[in-house]
Amino acid sequence: MTLLRGDDPAALAAAAQRLADGGLVAFATETVYGLGARADDDAAVAGIFAAKGRPADHPLIVHVAALAQAATFAAELPAAARRLAEAFWPGPVTVIVPRRAGIADAAAGGQASIGLRCPSHPVAQALLREAARRGVPGVAAPSANRFGRVSPTSAAHVVQEFGPALWVLDGGDCPVGIESAIVDCSRGAPVLLRPGVLTRAQLEAALGEPLRTADAQAPRAPGTLASHYAPRAPVRLLPTAALARALDARGADAGLAVYSRQLGQGRAGVLWQRRPDDPAALAHELFAVLRRFDDEGAAEIWVEQPPDDPAWEGVTDRLRRAALAPSDADGIPDESVP
Repeated sequence: MTLLRGDDPAALAAAAQRLADGGLVAFATETVYGLGARADDDAAVAGIFAAKGRPADHPLIVHVAALAQAATFAAELPAAARRLAEAFWPGPVTVIVPRRAGIADAAAGGQASIGLRCPSHPVAQALLREAARRGVPGVAAPSANRFGRVSPTSAAHVVQEFGPALWVLDGGDCPVGIESAIVDCSRGAPVLLRPGVLTRAQLEAALGEPLRTADAQAPRAPGTLASHYAPRAPVRLLPTAALARALDARGADAGLAVYSRQLGQGRAGVLWQRRPDDPAALAHELFAVLRRFDDEGAAEIWVEQPPDDPAWEGVTDRLRRAALAPSDADGIPDESVP
């Protein structure tokens, strides 16, 4: 394994050169770790799809060091995209815009649009700047995990996924912990395709207009499949009352992990962790907790559902996609799994 320190200039230069040469590099961002390749090289990007086991028509996000680099990939930057970039870049929001013809076809999954983001993590910023000096205009980078599984928020998580061959630029634990919000700005009125830690209210304040709901004509976007972000153990998302009933009704508790505020604490045989009361704190630790439950042998993971409040939309989205559908939740009332 090539594990590189993100604060080492020589390591950053080596990683940037590897990207310039068409290789893959995993690196820290403020949201999750990304698995990167130069976005203007379709053959290099194909390596991402192969490593992840990701369908080639499922698009990637292109990371740029600054707003000025967006012009390399965008046929135009609509007003809504510019407002979001000016308000939140560098930061955890991705804008989907019309793609410039002849570039990043593989990263876009063959679509006429492209997702662009400028990350704020100092390691990601340093890597993107070093890569730009070597002729790399942007880095396509989905989360550095096998397709559909739990996103990595530490270098150790990436190593768990891919083993010793992959270069990993270590930037410590990701401070945000869930992926960026994605806003489609390619078709006129802005549409929220994936929530993140930035709330609708924050995004709409920057836009000066409401976000629309995704429709059948929306471009394909990362992390929007019905089933995603899933650990090996099945996840069941339960309202508080349903979780209490399910625990009371359960017999042997071997293999059960519970992520809740209090329910399950001290219960024999239950692997319990307290679920934070703050949405940012939950976002920061969510994927690490799911991975830890897997690593400690949980056969099932029960999660106390967060409040039905706009501030929790990003983490609730990730939990719902990780959880089983109601029809698969044997022994638990259908109301308990959204």
